[in-house]
Amino acid sequence: MNLSLLHKNTLVGGASAGIGRAVAIELAALGANVTLMARTESALQETIATLDTSQGQKHGYLTVDFSDSQGLLTAVSALLERQPVHILVNNTGGPAGGPITEARGEAFLMTYHNHLICNQLLAQAVLPGMKAEGYGRIINIISTSVKEPLDNLGVSNTTRWAVAAWAKTWANEVGQFGISVNNVLPGFTRTGRLEEIIEKRASTNEATKESVENQFKNQVPMRRFAEPSEVAAAVAFLASPAASYINGINLPVDGGRTRSL
Repeated sequence: MNLSLLHKNTLVGGASAGIGRAVAIELAALGANVTLMARTESALQETIATLDTSQGQKHGYLTVDFSDSQGLLTAVSALLERQPVHILVNNTGGPAGGPITEARGEAFLMTYHNHLICNQLLAQAVLPGMKAEGYGRIINIISTSVKEPLDNLGVSNTTRWAVAAWAKTWANEVGQFGISVNNVLPGFTRTGRLEEIIEKRASTNEATKESVENQFKNQVPMRRFAEPSEVAAAVAFLASPAASYINGINLPVDGGRTRSL
């Protein structure tokens, strides 16, 4: 099985922490040159110091804020003048939780912009280079909510479904160029966002953090949370030459929590 990403250039969103950071580490371990994207330069510098360079990889970062789409596009365009991007990993922090009946319109607009609109701008930017290279992987980190909406994540559920439909449409249009577009759907993953959700649930229900954690774990057949590296492994496979005929799918990495097929 060919999993080597040697000489492949990758662009990874949200790469300073959590799943994005784990993805960057895994792609670099397979030989890729990795460009990180996130808002906090110090965190990006800490992450880049952990990336494998044993195969001559060259890594860099872009300090960008997805709420500033023009700034994002300017930074990525400058990168593309120097090198093509073979692998794009769209990954952005999720919105605040809460029931959809209490969500404000502004929350939908901001989340839609930071997830779907920025995905579109990035995919359009890297597409010419992928076509020219005859190799392209666009991988979107979404959520199992595209299969089953999750309680108290109204804005997130709505936006994730939009991104999934966007990705499937892209997959249909660009597959002919040797470019695949797939979605990875993490379940409960040990990240800062999961910690926030657990703490909020505990506070709302006047429960202990430990009891809420156990409630969540009991929803998963494997009775534990995923580590970010386990989600990253799925992303890395989809990015590799071995996954060349996998296109337009939603891949849950959730320990079996999602009950639908």
